[in-house]
Amino acid sequence: MEAPPDHDVLRADALHFRHHDGSPALQGVSLGVREGEILAVSGPRGSGKTTLLRCLSGLVRPQDGEVWFGNVPVHTMGPLSRERLRRDRFGWIDPAPVLVPELNTWENAALPLMLRGVGRRRAKTAALEWLERLDVGDKAHRRPDELQQAERQRVCIARALAVAPAVLFADEPTAPLHRADRAQVLRTLTTAARSHGITVLLATHDARTAALADRAVALLDGRRVRTLHLPPVTETAVATEATGTPGTEGRSACSLSA
Repeated sequence: MEAPPDHDVLRADALHFRHHDGSPALQGVSLGVREGEILAVSGPRGSGKTTLLRCLSGLVRPQDGEVWFGNVPVHTMGPLSRERLRRDRFGWIDPAPVLVPELNTWENAALPLMLRGVGRRRAKTAALEWLERLDVGDKAHRRPDELQQAERQRVCIARALAVAPAVLFADEPTAPLHRADRAQVLRTLTTAARSHGITVLLATHDARTAALADRAVALLDGRRVRTLHLPPVTETAVATEATGTPGTEGRSACSLSA
């Protein structure tokens, strides 16, 4: 095994992964991510974006290929070592908000910091700062069931940023948000990443979201492709993301340039 070049904080080499039913999710994907870079991974649903992020973050092990975080071979690490790596160095934002129902808003945002051993007062200060920046500071003492879905997602984004991760994995992070909210939250996320030197991998099927990144790579059917043209996201598609109802996004809505 050979470690990636010094300027790559994260690298994947020839990743292969199959779902439990045997269908391919990744078919030989390779890429490098520079330190402090915001990299968009674009493609329609089912193209392998989420699986790629899960392999790169150590949530799952690829069935073939290598994943490097600096000089650390993530693909050879055991489950506990990968869990510690995710806790200490990585942040993750899901497309749907997942919060601890027994904790209030600021406690949810501060939880990863406290799990790292940060004192409660310091963790609360950091959490409140990000909640304010994401316009949910006034909900700091509310429980998740008292928040709207879009507010819960803002809390999840604050939670991911509060720990100042080396790498932030954002899987369709603004999917539950309305179009107006989406732009503001993405600006906050990208500005914060650049000002704090956070490397970001941003999975998206929206060309406008991908355009906010420093660079983009495209996936189709688990393979990297040179160019992937996707239509703008319509209000129907936004509603689809929020409800989970089948919509217009899919393979037929894209064209491939070799």
